[in-house]
Amino acid sequence: MTTISKENTTPEVNEAVSSEPMFTKKDLRKMCWRSLPGGFSVNWDRYVHKTFTFMIAPMLKRIYKNDHEGYVKALQRNMEFFNITPQVHAFMGGLTVAMEEQNAKDPNFDPKTINSVKAALMGPLSGIFDSIFPGTLRIIAAGIGISLAAQGNILGPILYALIYCIPSYICRFKGGQIGYRLGTGFLDKLQASGLMDKLMLAASILGLLVIGGMTYTMVNTNFVLTFGAGTESAMTLQTALDSIMPGIAKLGFVGLFYWLLGKKVNTFVLIIGTILGCIALTALGIMG
Repeated sequence: MTTISKENTTPEVNEAVSSEPMFTKKDLRKMCWRSLPGGFSVNWDRYVHKTFTFMIAPMLKRIYKNDHEGYVKALQRNMEFFNITPQVHAFMGGLTVAMEEQNAKDPNFDPKTINSVKAALMGPLSGIFDSIFPGTLRIIAAGIGISLAAQGNILGPILYALIYCIPSYICRFKGGQIGYRLGTGFLDKLQASGLMDKLMLAASILGLLVIGGMTYTMVNTNFVLTFGAGTESAMTLQTALDSIMPGIAKLGFVGLFYWLLGKKVNTFVLIIGTILGCIALTALGIMG
């Protein structure tokens, strides 16, 4: 008599690792609406991190609905520095939600990848879309709109909306959907092929390159203290430092602030201290 075992006759479905997307177009449209006040809480500490987290918070709550600690960690993770062109705010939101979803499904997913990818994409995307929207479309739209409005023509504000506002909203709302679709499909393929570690390494390297570029271009130092006698042999402290390594003073200041932030020094104290320090150094003739 042959005995047929029932073992493994019923396929097990693990919902935790299901590749089915969790969010619909309707959910993503709601996220895009929440991205509109993106510039309402700009601050010099982490820029628009609050409104970014506000945009994706309902989706994070749904992703981690059975994991309160995971939800709290996701909120904290997305409160890191964030700044990007408003028109692609929702794109990054969709991509981040997809990565958070993958993090909740896959215990082997490294959550550090999320901020690494965000840091790597912020600079390049801002460079592209800043030149398209604020740098080109807005100027063209304002020029046409103002010239017509100055003549009392009602087409002035209408053309401004058609040329600038409507493309901006289309980019924002479509971007959220594209970012989510790109994230879910792309991350699943990476996870299956074992390339996630390589992606994380590449994103970390690119993120550090972007931060290094921001350090050199956005931090300015001007030490005017002069060494040597005569006009020909005299050398300023800034020139001496740059001869050692261009931008070494900028790097030093950023390193100092990074160390102080690691020591939990209040950001407001750092800002006031920087202002007072610069005033004192200028008064002493060291900086100019």
